Amino acid sequence: MAHGSRDPRPQRALENLAQLLSERLTLLANSTLTSPVVGSCTLEFGPGSLHSQICQFGEYTLSLGLKEVQVLPLFLLPGVHVKEDVPTEVAIAQQFLAQKLTINLRSHLGSQVAGLTHWVVGEMASAKPSKWILLSHGSRRTNGNLPVEEIAAKVNAVTAYWSVAPSLEEKVASLVHSGHQEIGIVPYFLFDGGIAEAIAQTLQQLKQQFPLAKFHLANPLGASVELANLILNLIEQ
Repeated sequence: MAHGSRDPRPQRALENLAQLLSERLTLLANSTLTSPVVGSCTLEFGPGSLHSQICQFGEYTLSLGLKEVQVLPLFLLPGVHVKEDVPTEVAIAQQFLAQKLTINLRSHLGSQVAGLTHWVVGEMASAKPSKWILLSHGSRRTNGNLPVEEIAAKVNAVTAYWSVAPSLEEKVASLVHSGHQEIGIVPYFLFDGGIAEAIAQTLQQLKQQFPLAKFHLANPLGASVELANLILNLIEQ
């Protein structure tokens, strides 16, 4: 389950990820057991409310003779969606399905700090700037940004946020004024989409503002084997 977007690209990436996860689970499943079924849903911009999407998938699960659904929130920060919105929607779905089906809400993706740190390190290996910025969407919830700060500290990067301070522009300006002329940015986001494009456009503006500076923009997680493995870790918890 992801946040959802009006942009079709994150939805396609989510569906590709579901297919990739299904293939990996099938390989891992004992041949005497039914292979897990993987679907996708979104908190916002979906075909219906999250609880209705879960109920629809739950009914399909029941038709296959299965009695349990795992809901895996692909959120990187423990913000209001993880702490309030998603649990509420899952509880509503469980009420609708009553005793027919058990719904287990698992930890959010951002709880996999070790695995996500490993991914960030891999992205940082693609270039050798003097300083890296770990750029996250950001959360206004108390302690919502702590995981990003923790990862940044582990990899000797600084943090910037898309929706809260400090912004990418502020952090780049601070680094340039401190003497850093080669700066890398790791977008701490799931998929390409509107925000990824906006980040690239902001970077173009920063290049004009600081013509002597060189910038390297890494990639978001994407529908990758590495992301599928992080999700498998959530399932095994």
